[in-house]
Amino acid sequence: MKGASIIAIAKKEVFHIIRDPFTLALALGMPVVMVLFFGYAIEFNMDRIELAIYDGSQTQTSWNMAKAFTSSGYFISQTVHSPAEAVQALDEGRVHAALVIPRTLAQDLKPFSLSSVQILVDGSDNSSAGSIVGYLGGIQHRILEKEFGKITEPLQVKTRFLFNPELNSRWFVVPGLAAAIVAILSILLTALTVAREWENGSMELLLSTPVRPIEIILGKLLPYSVMGVLAVFFVFVLSQLIFAVPFKGHFLIYLLASLIFLSTYLAQGLLISVITRKQQLSMQFAMLSGLLPTILLSGFIFPNEHMPSFFYYLTMLLPARWFIQISRQLFLQGSGFGDLWPSFVALGILFVLMIFLATKKFKKDVEP
Repeated sequence: MKGASIIAIAKKEVFHIIRDPFTLALALGMPVVMVLFFGYAIEFNMDRIELAIYDGSQTQTSWNMAKAFTSSGYFISQTVHSPAEAVQALDEGRVHAALVIPRTLAQDLKPFSLSSVQILVDGSDNSSAGSIVGYLGGIQHRILEKEFGKITEPLQVKTRFLFNPELNSRWFVVPGLAAAIVAILSILLTALTVAREWENGSMELLLSTPVRPIEIILGKLLPYSVMGVLAVFFVFVLSQLIFAVPFKGHFLIYLLASLIFLSTYLAQGLLISVITRKQQLSMQFAMLSGLLPTILLSGFIFPNEHMPSFFYYLTMLLPARWFIQISRQLFLQGSGFGDLWPSFVALGILFVLMIFLATKKFKKDVEP
């Protein structure tokens, strides 16, 4: 393998990219635009939850109870005049939850007596329902403290959230989102490059040279890897300046992980283009093998640990899974290389595997 041949192929690819502003804009501009767009759009924390309140008691206690919900900042209240009207509001989708305070609340609030307040939650959207139930626990504790003073329990369990104390969903979403977007664009970029050469007929000229397949693969990979790392750097700056995501790890480790991760997906794109040799087909395969697995199986949205065993082990074949782990640990936990080396090893194995397969499939002839 000759370094001069790889550099020559890389220079040729750079000229292709410069002459094609669309590719340049796609590689550098799209990750920034998409991270900005989806970073603002994707929000796991719920607020402004529509809450129907039926106050049958009309006492100071019931007013305090209703006020505790509305003053929490999570709920927007709508007054209804009967439990049936509250249920109807839920049926029609006008509210996400309903608080039903019975007429006998004040009379029931006596020592050794039992009183109940009903909360109805729309369970058709289980993610919203889970968030609402989570908020209710804190509000319920606050109401009981206000009405009955400090609550003494035999055992107090105090929860403290490490690494993301405010449970800010953007701190969780943005590092994973950057990985997913850059991965998809990387596959698309290289999936089109070899296929375009086959369709334009310029591959025959390249094959007439004494350059070996591995040199062609690495030469084509080099400029796109540099562009990908630049895109990751722009996204990193945005995450700091716009979304204020803390970064506690070492930046050089992040750059190294980005380079291996991008090169793996670029190699996957090259493998697709080598196999298909058609731009349209390459794009379809790139979207199929890049978009859906990266979004749904990489751990970006759904935790891998909760997946069925087959899919859990299948996700180990996705470079995005390992990079998202590295990225989140670097951003929020400040992990060092000693904690991250298993993910680096997995990424390295996948990179070598993709390069091997792309080189193996690259035929030194013009016949399909």
